[in-house]
Amino acid sequence: MTNSPRVGLTVPFDGPLHQQKEAVQHVEKLGYTDLWSAEAMGHDAFTPLILASQWAPSMRLGTAIIPAYTRGPALMASTVASMVDAAPGRFVLGVGSSSNVIVENWNGIPFEDPYKRVRDTVAFLREALTGEKITNDYDTFSVKGFRLGVRLQEQPQIMIAALREGMLRLAGRMGDGAIINWLSAEDVAKVTAIVNEAANGEPREMVARLFLAPTEDREAVLEQGRRAIAAYLNVPVYKAFHQWMGRGDAMEAHWALWDAGDRKGALAEIPESVVDELIISGSVDECRAHLDRFFDNGVSTASLSIMPFPGVDFDQAIEGLAPGRA
Repeated sequence: MTNSPRVGLTVPFDGPLHQQKEAVQHVEKLGYTDLWSAEAMGHDAFTPLILASQWAPSMRLGTAIIPAYTRGPALMASTVASMVDAAPGRFVLGVGSSSNVIVENWNGIPFEDPYKRVRDTVAFLREALTGEKITNDYDTFSVKGFRLGVRLQEQPQIMIAALREGMLRLAGRMGDGAIINWLSAEDVAKVTAIVNEAANGEPREMVARLFLAPTEDREAVLEQGRRAIAAYLNVPVYKAFHQWMGRGDAMEAHWALWDAGDRKGALAEIPESVVDELIISGSVDECRAHLDRFFDNGVSTASLSIMPFPGVDFDQAIEGLAPGRA
């Protein structure tokens, strides 16, 4: 776990990748410590980080996250090794199950045994990245005679994306930390306690992807915030997570209308309180105060995602939220 909170940003930024050098170097100068990528339907997770590794030599680079299913074991090891080789000592692999939407609907891969798949992937990578020859029948895949052809100077940190208790405990036992997502500052205390307990009381790094709308346009926050929340909280894994977190009653009317096909009515049923819990909004000072609550409750690294809402000026937001701001 880091000794003091780290504040990073989600990449890539808007615009073509080859035009982002100046923006990446600017956020490095502003004092941001990390750059974290994701992988769903836009750019892959690794290419923006490879570019940033050469543009911003002081920044830590991480994936939050890559799915455990969408690359075979050998390709996963080779891709991770290439990233480690490009940025030795600065790369963090964040891996998780992702969701049935991304894995099955978009990639045509059965979304089966997600806990076991993540567990097996991490176990395989821990050994394969050392250069050992691997022949093993894991529960969810088999590897016969693979040896990584890249010799790494050091091993990367591996963090596990986790929502509910099983995966949180796996992150504590097998990961160097957990990556958490779409939760409130108050939720952090609950999930952090589970991770650290599974790590025998040794604090683990907690990386949180946090969504921000630094604007005082309340109507825009509610309208666009509800759309963003609906896009996630109707995915089965996130719905189950928020039911576990105790939002079942608050979200019941929304889920019922959504399942009935009434999208407009469903959006209106997302309570303001849920928007305010899951999306950091308001003036820059209000956003900074809300962000501090996440750190107070156990987040050690924040990956900020500035949401493109009406009234949000990205450049002003990153300057106002910069760690070095007085």
